[in-house]
Amino acid sequence: MMALIDLRSDTVTHPTDEMRRAMAAAEVGDDVFGEDPTINALQERAAGLMGQEAGLLTASGTMSNLIAALAWCSRGDEMIMGQEAHMFWNESAGPTALAGAQIRLVPNDVNGRISAQDVAAAVRDSSNIHVPATTLVCLENTHNRCSGGVMTPQDTREVVDVAHAAGAAVHLDGARIFNAAVALEVPASELTKDVDDVSFCLSKALSCPVGSVLCGSEEFIGKARKWRKMVGGGMRQAGVLAAAGLVALDSMVERLADDHANARRLAAGLANIDGLTVDEDGIQTNIVIFEVDREKVGDAREVIAALREDGVLVSHSRDQALRMVTHRHITAGDVDEALSRVNGTVRRMAGAA
Repeated sequence: MMALIDLRSDTVTHPTDEMRRAMAAAEVGDDVFGEDPTINALQERAAGLMGQEAGLLTASGTMSNLIAALAWCSRGDEMIMGQEAHMFWNESAGPTALAGAQIRLVPNDVNGRISAQDVAAAVRDSSNIHVPATTLVCLENTHNRCSGGVMTPQDTREVVDVAHAAGAAVHLDGARIFNAAVALEVPASELTKDVDDVSFCLSKALSCPVGSVLCGSEEFIGKARKWRKMVGGGMRQAGVLAAAGLVALDSMVERLADDHANARRLAAGLANIDGLTVDEDGIQTNIVIFEVDREKVGDAREVIAALREDGVLVSHSRDQALRMVTHRHITAGDVDEALSRVNGTVRRMAGAA
């Protein structure tokens, strides 16, 4: 049978052998009582890498983002975020449904950045009783729906300055923050030092089976811990999961450069396939989003189905856009084989169009 090449997401990665050994040997305790030494070590390590005072292990990036909204916002407050934000598109309206916060959207540019000027224009006048209070601004780095685009420290600082001047906190959805750090060749803490809190995922490009870490001040994490309990996030002896996270932070960050190189290789190949359009120069990390010409090739969802039959798994981004994500299970040879299969699929569909 034809081997599947899975480019749907870096969430499909499996733990390494080293992670499995660490998980089997992990020293554990009851984390709800704060007694799991492996979780405590992971939280301390993560906070240090993010330049924050404390950390909190959560089940997922979505849980971390929700907890941040709950901690910063009261019911009836307003959050500002980009119109392509993962928190808006892919988290089941949690901040609105559970935190009771209204979401106000501002434009993202092609790299996923939001401008300080747009944020300033969107901030509400706190003296006006007719409008909600702006209490939180949310950033995303790298940007999931904008081809893994990266925010620089300066990009972040400009928005933070506006938010803080308005009395609002800044939450950074840094699910793939280490991809951004590797792409910019700076420590992750350079990308997080100005925000009020940050979450990052262990279960994406870092290849762990489960988990994210939310980092911020001691006071913020104290609030976050209570909200985590309230939403069912007390995981007891989860040191078996945290052990994989410690291995990941030691061994999986530098290799992200390989994923970025494979993503650029992938984008360059897609750009040479008639009927597909991709901004190959805009690929900064491990996400490649490209457009399918409906007239030449067909509907994007039909293309996904056809590619699956040809052994290439991809995801739907929006409209006629498809997404491919490189990760540790994808080699340069896999990229070349995937491109060969995609070319064949597209040519076949174009011939039938």
